[in-house]
Amino acid sequence: SGHRRKRACEKAGLEEMPVIIRELTDDESAILMVDSNNQREELLYSEKAWAYRIKYEALKHQGKKFLENSAEQIGKESDKSGRQIKRYIRLTFLQEDLLDLVDQKKIAFRVAEKLSFLTETEQNILLEAILEHKVYPNIDMAEKLKQMSGAVSIERVEEVLLDRKLKSRATSIPVKNIRK
Repeated sequence: SGHRRKRACEKAGLEEMPVIIRELTDDESAILMVDSNNQREELLYSEKAWAYRIKYEALKHQGKKFLENSAEQIGKESDKSGRQIKRYIRLTFLQEDLLDLVDQKKIAFRVAEKLSFLTETEQNILLEAILEHKVYPNIDMAEKLKQMSGAVSIERVEEVLLDRKLKSRATSIPVKNIRK
C-alpha cells in the first residue's frame, strides 16, 4: 500500500516521506489493499472483479463469523448487493482475452457473467468465433451458450452468434401497411 505515493515522492525528488507501518496478516493486508484500490474512480471491470475476489477470499480465510455472508458484507461496504459482488467475482473465471473485451465494453457485464460458466476450452472456442465474425454475444446468446455448456462446438457457437446477425437484418412492417 502506498506505492503510488512513494513513486510520486521519488519523482518530486523527495528523499523522505511520512509513512505508517502496520503489522498485518496477509489477509488483512489484502483487504486493506482492495479497499484503498476500490476508492479509485475509474476501475476496469477486471480490476473490480479481482479486487472483490481477493477481499472475498481473505474474509473467508479469516474465519470470523459475520451477521451475513462475505459477499453481502463487501456489498454493503461498496454500495452494491451481495449478488452483484458475486457477479463481479464470476468475471475472474473468464479467459483473459474475453475479460479484455468486457473491459473494452464490447461484451456487457451481465453477458460476461453468464459466459464465465463456460469451460476454458469453450471460452476459447467462443473467442475464436467472436474474432472471426466480429459479433459479440448479447444476454440471450450468453444464456443459450451457458445452457449448452458441455456440448459447445465451433459450429454451435457460430450458430448462436450468427443467428443474431440474421435477426438484426430483419425488417418489420406495421400491420396497417400490410392491410393497405
